[in-house]
Amino acid sequence: MTRGNQRDTDRAKAQKKAASAKSKNSLSGTQFQKAKEDAAAIMREKQRKGTSSPSGPSGHLTIPTNLTVVSS
Repeated sequence: MTRGNQRDTDRAKAQKKAASAKSKNSLSGTQFQKAKEDAAAIMREKQRKGTSSPSGPSGHLTIPTNLTVVSS
């Protein structure tokens, strides 16, 4: 059990923190759509850069399948 008014002060502190937290989207419909499109363009650019690397799209080295094993 808490001592004195600690419960009340903790409750007030929690309410203040919850009030300052962002509760919902503050953008209008067109602003939200533009933000989504901007984020999608950034992701497409990142994906394009990722697929143009010499090691392939997954970041792993690709092994050619036309190699033959020679025993000596």
